[in-house]
Amino acid sequence: MTHTVQLNPVGWMSQLSQLEVSLLQQSTSSELYQVFRNCCLAVLNSGVEEDNYEDLFAPYKDFEVRLVRRERGVKIELVNPPEVAFVDGKLIQGVHEHLFAVLRDMLYMSTKHDQSHLLAHHHQSNLTTHIVFDMLRHADAIASNEGLNMVVCWGGHSIKSHEYHYTKEVGYQLGLRGFNICTGCGPGAMKGPMKGATIGHAKQRNKTGRYLGISEPSIIAAEPPNAIVNELIIMPDIEKRLEAFVRIAHGIVIFPGGAGTAEELLYLLGLLMAEKNQTQYIPLILTGPSESEAYFEAIDEFIGSTLGPDAQSKYQIITGAPQKVAAILSLAQEEIKLNRKAASDSYNFNWTLHIPPDFQQPFEPTHQRMASLNLHLNQSKADLAANLRKCFSGIVAGNVKAEGVELIKHYGPFQLSGDQALMNKMDILLNSFVEQGRMKLPGSDYKPCYQVHS
Repeated sequence: MTHTVQLNPVGWMSQLSQLEVSLLQQSTSSELYQVFRNCCLAVLNSGVEEDNYEDLFAPYKDFEVRLVRRERGVKIELVNPPEVAFVDGKLIQGVHEHLFAVLRDMLYMSTKHDQSHLLAHHHQSNLTTHIVFDMLRHADAIASNEGLNMVVCWGGHSIKSHEYHYTKEVGYQLGLRGFNICTGCGPGAMKGPMKGATIGHAKQRNKTGRYLGISEPSIIAAEPPNAIVNELIIMPDIEKRLEAFVRIAHGIVIFPGGAGTAEELLYLLGLLMAEKNQTQYIPLILTGPSESEAYFEAIDEFIGSTLGPDAQSKYQIITGAPQKVAAILSLAQEEIKLNRKAASDSYNFNWTLHIPPDFQQPFEPTHQRMASLNLHLNQSKADLAANLRKCFSGIVAGNVKAEGVELIKHYGPFQLSGDQALMNKMDILLNSFVEQGRMKLPGSDYKPCYQVHS
């Protein structure tokens, strides 16, 4: 028996022109539609902790999503949606809102920015930043009347129980100090800080707490958004997602994680080491419970032996002290304010942060591209950071992204090669992630999607 549900539009999507509706309907016949459908299905599974896209999608082969034209806009029609998204037959309100966020970002914004002629009139880097800004603005994520209070939290989806509780405690301390939380929107270290902040906000009678989740199509399909997210944004690719994080951040906290967390750290360090960013100030703290001290020592040793002391100077490591983490970030806000004023920059979108083209160009991992990465030490530290970032990005793809998993199934593991010293250090770090269960959710039988050669 077919189960069909029609949803009224929410937010500014409830007021669309007839031209906009026509463009949306046309996009449902494009290749993008299947990605849109998968993202909607992931949102309907919000709160389900699953990082295997096949297991997530397999029970819902008869699920469809359609756009129904109405005089003032468009409705979303769901055919055979997952029951987990409903309570007593009614769709959960947060899921309803997230579905229209998917429509906004996947179809409306993609159609809007599918204008290749713009490239002829704008520098590629400036255009990329414009797209990031435009998507955040359309999502109402850049509030001109808000203070400097957005803390971006990075960390793994597969973390131990005591590490998860620690992320909640840090979130709680941040919430008490009026900070909003932005994460990658999945489970684990992405959910914990948001959950903790809700309690801190409640104690301070803060009824406008923001729990911003920023994802991208192939990640959200493997890691559905957690139930705390009240603002969802889906960027077109991982590079624009990373740029969105760093441009809206007033501080960044990194919890224990695997390859994806290493990718995020390397991305940010690569930017902060760039000569044009020497006046930038973004407080960066690596933190976890005392039991995770060895994890951070391994990360710090890898950064020191590859990118050097300058990269290590860009962050501080704090273990077992959530209150200290929040207090440092709170004190740092005045310096951020002065820094932005001196640069005549926006408080809510860091325009002056220079992002080199190599950090903005989408990297789509294939066996050939992974094998040809320049993993040698005889290059600039910024270039090495960019290549290491791509390497870890490819490993993430091979672990959880549908297209990456399929590549590994058909052609075997990615082959990584470079300087012997660098490859040995990478092998040690990746093996520690595997041994600590940071590559896949607990209970998964993890088979490495890569082989390291010196």
